[in-house]
Amino acid sequence: MTARTTDAGRRVADSGYNRKFLVLIDESPECDRAVTFAAHRVKRTGGALVLLSVIDTQDFDQFIGVADAMRAEARTEAERNLDARIARIEQIGQIRTETVIREGSPAEAIEAVVADDPGIAILVLAAKANDKGPGPLIQHFVAHSRLHILVTIVPPAMTDEEIVAVA
Repeated sequence: MTARTTDAGRRVADSGYNRKFLVLIDESPECDRAVTFAAHRVKRTGGALVLLSVIDTQDFDQFIGVADAMRAEARTEAERNLDARIARIEQIGQIRTETVIREGSPAEAIEAVVADDPGIAILVLAAKANDKGPGPLIQHFVAHSRLHILVTIVPPAMTDEEIVAVA
């Protein structure tokens, strides 16, 4: 059987369909937790892991003449961060990964990547461990989401062992 699409263009699991898990890559501790869950889930159930790094360019235009240099430096940093996460994922096992670098806000970049890739079925985010709420991305996708995919939130109280166990 082949995969079919829904009215929203999302792929539906049939024989041979390998769903993709999307994780936003940054330098936060929450990112490590989301990567851990998603990588172990893909390892156990198949599919692929899409790693998205977002370059925030909103401040670049304020610095006339250096915006291109700032953009290049930010891209190099994004690539370094992606490489570090891929190295971590390789320690977990042989997991098919894809990388994407976008410019803009994280929420808009996530929505654009999901719109561009109908194979993405699950967005994995990890909540922050503080008293100010779970984090702006989680709040955004709970309140304003136009996504036609599942959003998995890794709670802040879970240990790595617990994350792996439920993955």
